Amino acid sequence: MTVLDDLDQPPAVLRELGRELMVYKFAVDELMTKLRILSEEFDFAHQHDPIEHLTSRVKQPEAILRKLRRKGIEPGIEAIREHIEDVAGIRVVCPFVPDVYEVARMLGRQDDVEVVRTKDYIAEPKPNGYRSLHLIVRIPVFLSDRVVKVKVEIQMRTIAMDFWAAVEHKLFYKYDGEAPEDFAAELHAAAATAADLDSRMTALHQRLRR
Repeated sequence: MTVLDDLDQPPAVLRELGRELMVYKFAVDELMTKLRILSEEFDFAHQHDPIEHLTSRVKQPEAILRKLRRKGIEPGIEAIREHIEDVAGIRVVCPFVPDVYEVARMLGRQDDVEVVRTKDYIAEPKPNGYRSLHLIVRIPVFLSDRVVKVKVEIQMRTIAMDFWAAVEHKLFYKYDGEAPEDFAAELHAAAATAADLDSRMTALHQRLRR
């Protein structure tokens, strides 16, 4: 196992890390293609696009190494594969709550997509009000000399959930974790408002499709 205590490493070590991150990028590319196909085909078949927009990212080396250190794990390629499940991430933003679950079902039915774990923060929101459906999936990436199965985290949420999560992140970043005392209660109330908006908009959508 290659030790990556910092980024001041010999070129061979950096190439190893770079190739590893490239594999995660390929996994993201494959899943983004799958999701775009599902979006377009479902829209053609049902006159409704269940995906509003998609974003993706692969963590920077510095962030990966910091996360390993926080976990008390010696940095290395195998440690990254085994202990960091969000090196590669995709965010799927859907118009309505039923779309979130439908896209998850469609993706999970694909033969080469293995759903490793599901965390449903829509059914059971986090204490601060955060709502989203998290999937850890594993897909094969075909390289020139081997096939690698790569984990990717997929966060699936509605437009309202995404707005709340994005603003919550910006607010806490501004306060550097030292928010006013009533901050948590206000955020939770705002999350409840977003959930109510989701419910109302879903009901309107279902009425129009009858």
